[in-house]
Amino acid sequence: MALITRLFILYASCLTLISAITFNSFPNKPRVFVLSDISNEPDDSESLVRYLTYSNQFQTEGIVATTSTWLKNETDPDAMLDIIDAYEKVVGNLNHHAPADSQYPSAEHMRSLVRAGSPVYGMAALAPNATFSAGAELLLDRIQATTNSSSPLWVLAWGGTNVLAQALVKLHKDNSPNKAATLRKNLRIYTISDQDDTGAWLRQQWPDLFWINSIHGWNQYYMSTWAGISGDKFYGIDKGGPNSTLVGNAWIKENIQIGTLGAAYPDVAYTMEGDTPTFLYLIQNGLGVPEHPEYGSWGGRYQLVTPNQHGLGFRHYSDVQDQVVGVNGDTFKSNHATIWRWRNAYQHDFAARMRWTLTDDVTKANHHPLVKVNGSSGLEPVDVYGVAGSDVVVDAAPLTAPLM
Repeated sequence: MALITRLFILYASCLTLISAITFNSFPNKPRVFVLSDISNEPDDSESLVRYLTYSNQFQTEGIVATTSTWLKNETDPDAMLDIIDAYEKVVGNLNHHAPADSQYPSAEHMRSLVRAGSPVYGMAALAPNATFSAGAELLLDRIQATTNSSSPLWVLAWGGTNVLAQALVKLHKDNSPNKAATLRKNLRIYTISDQDDTGAWLRQQWPDLFWINSIHGWNQYYMSTWAGISGDKFYGIDKGGPNSTLVGNAWIKENIQIGTLGAAYPDVAYTMEGDTPTFLYLIQNGLGVPEHPEYGSWGGRYQLVTPNQHGLGFRHYSDVQDQVVGVNGDTFKSNHATIWRWRNAYQHDFAARMRWTLTDDVTKANHHPLVKVNGSSGLEPVDVYGVAGSDVVVDAAPLTAPLM
């Protein structure tokens, strides 16, 4: 029997100090639209700071301030603009650490993408007298511009989803059923649980939506996969499994809250960066494939809720478990482990990027090596073909960072 093995190479966990560098490029950048209930607690601001240090890997198409169950009657786009102002002061340094064909977007461009969503909670945004928000208008425009299924639009919801609900309701009203279905097919949605009452309604209304999220009792966030980002400190999950030091304020102060952009990163109040798994899932490090949540990535691993193509939620992906050896030597099996197993990599990778913000001198910072496996380089998975029972050779030598 022929055997095909898909080999994933995790680049970002290997950092090396070099004097001159050739950087990995990102020829295929995921299209990203962020919805955030920023200012309800510090973690959205923390996530936005991290997102900006990876923004050269993405084609950002919107950053919208939303409501949620924790921020029901207002939105705060100004908080987003404040963080982008800090980013403006360091983007020049960041670009010295990025390839010429994958430079960081300007602060001016990022500011142009900021909008406010509807300042009401959940389904109230769909009331007959509700105003169609500026955030929904931008999202609808980006959905309608998505005509190529090979370049889907990723909607990352860090709070409520009523901006998405407004956009999809108008899409349904303004287009034929077939046209609306075609446009929905090009959407990819990753939400941090459900933080208002529109998420469940949307999945019921349009079960053809590609949707990643954790399903659990209302406000029982400790049960969610995304809690693996840092929830062991706040929720007490998987104690002894992940390295909790890496998500504590002491480590963050030393490694993240440095320089101008680091000053915009607030102290952890509850969980550190609870929203970050949405874009960790899309980071191009050779580990995951966005179209296959079941493969796993820094943003967790998920599986279809039902394999029935005619059932409710047939494109809904939710929690699965990984079995991982923790820092204490014990074996843990949980959905949280699908994220925290990568903590050493995603935290130190972020710390390296925050060092980039301090200097334009590449000799004073860490960068990823360039990896070639069986003659193949780049960030895509490598297919290795073999026969069951036979030896399979994987050649990754030499593992170096080439000098210019």
